Amino acid sequence: MKSKAKFHLINKSFFSSIDFRVSKFKFIGASLLVFLSLITVNCSTPPEEAGKPNIIFIMTDDHTIQAMSAYGSVINKTPNMDRIANTGIRFNNAFVTNSICAPSRAVILTSKFSHINGVLDNAQTFDGTQQTFPKLLQKTGYQTAMVGKWHLKSEPTGFDYWNILPGQGLYYNPDFIEMGERKMHEGYVTDLTTDFALDWLEQRDEEKPFYLMLHHKAPHRNWMPGPDHLSMYDDEEIPMPDNFFDDYENRGTASKTQEMSISEIMFPVYDLKLLNAEPTNGNDEFMLKRLERMTPKQRNDFENAYREKNEAFAKANLKGEELAKWKYQRYIKDYLRCVASVDDNIGRVLDYLEQNGLRENTIIVYTSDQGFYLGEHGWFDKRFMYEESYRTPLLISYPEKVKKGIDSDAFAMNLDFGPTLLDYAGVEIPEDMQGKSLKEILDNNGNETKGWRQSTYYHYFEYPGVHAVKRHYGVRTKRYKLIHFYHDIDEWELYDLEKDPKEMNNVIEDLSYKEVKMTLMKELKELQIQYQDSVSINSVTSSD
Repeated sequence: MKSKAKFHLINKSFFSSIDFRVSKFKFIGASLLVFLSLITVNCSTPPEEAGKPNIIFIMTDDHTIQAMSAYGSVINKTPNMDRIANTGIRFNNAFVTNSICAPSRAVILTSKFSHINGVLDNAQTFDGTQQTFPKLLQKTGYQTAMVGKWHLKSEPTGFDYWNILPGQGLYYNPDFIEMGERKMHEGYVTDLTTDFALDWLEQRDEEKPFYLMLHHKAPHRNWMPGPDHLSMYDDEEIPMPDNFFDDYENRGTASKTQEMSISEIMFPVYDLKLLNAEPTNGNDEFMLKRLERMTPKQRNDFENAYREKNEAFAKANLKGEELAKWKYQRYIKDYLRCVASVDDNIGRVLDYLEQNGLRENTIIVYTSDQGFYLGEHGWFDKRFMYEESYRTPLLISYPEKVKKGIDSDAFAMNLDFGPTLLDYAGVEIPEDMQGKSLKEILDNNGNETKGWRQSTYYHYFEYPGVHAVKRHYGVRTKRYKLIHFYHDIDEWELYDLEKDPKEMNNVIEDLSYKEVKMTLMKELKELQIQYQDSVSINSVTSSD
């Protein structure tokens, strides 16, 4: 509208001052000046008006759909995440390729499986010289920024600005590395990460579209709640999953030998915040050092929040199942408190966009680097191909182009994030990217399009390692899941997700599933060939 108004004034001024007795050549010359003025006005139109979308990619660490009200959570509310879902699309079947922090991040950046991008586990360094979709956006005129948890060891590339946490980062008074300079900042990490992101948005070039990766540390272990949520849920009993006391009958070795048990593995000081307990390991000692890093007020508030509850626990002298139930309550409440801080800060970002007229033409993606166990099977953490950690939340909102409040059951993967955003930005998707653009699903109101994938492939590599989850790969279809645990064992698991959604009964030896098994074996081989996973192709035949 501003462009048209300016042209109208120029046009009126021109025709009121022109002397029609001048030669037709002078008239043509003056008209040409007006035309050039119009071109100048149109070329200076901000990207929001020109239709180039801005993009904010929000990712948390270890946040699972069981703790999101947009996905029907019965244990908490996430009103600001719900704002994203209500103005866009919720994917009900979004999955990761490798359920662990660094590999998932490398997959997202490259749209290539772990065995292609070189980050198989958390110990390996990401090769920042390889192609990533932020680099492609940057080359085509986007100003790019990365703020928060990076966790890839190498420095970020493809970003005009970056300000990242070293390693896992700390919850209170964390260090950030801003463009190579490391500095401690007083405050809570979720608030600080949002502060830095909003500061960058304020200082950006408003004549260019932007791409911002906003990556929160929370709710990663060891779940230290922020100052605004220390007493949240104190008067509530959080419902436990009905398979919390799973005995892993009808499951294989991997389920029985994992080290993710809430009742057996959690450390007293580090995980359970029994701050006066005797340290039992390096993690407990590290937690005590984190307390020393706090300001006097932060430490006082934090210790006071647990003092009476810890005294009551000591007096109760709990044993057996009652002790396990107490550990679950301590864990889940701290986890949800961390999620609450994330949700509050997502609200800050949404409010900023709305107040600055940016919401309609900004794509917002909300996801996590993978799912997480909130007591299902008695576990915390991730890694397994079982549903709770394999599935990840995925919300996409783009008010200008995407219908509001829709669901999709189409299979999405974290491989797809890069191609999707490149597609919306009008950037050609490289042929070597292994994901697919979800734009065709969004354009079809969440419905599957012809030829859309009907299965997903998974491969986890980090064993031996933390939590002792065996190496495995597998295939998931709409109804079934086939998993092969390998390396130091050779065991197969098959689940009928329609009859057994909680994956409690392995039917690999059930003869009534013989045809299903053969079909899945064939699909698995085809996917391994498609995704060039030669590491495991030869081992698929071991159960034939």
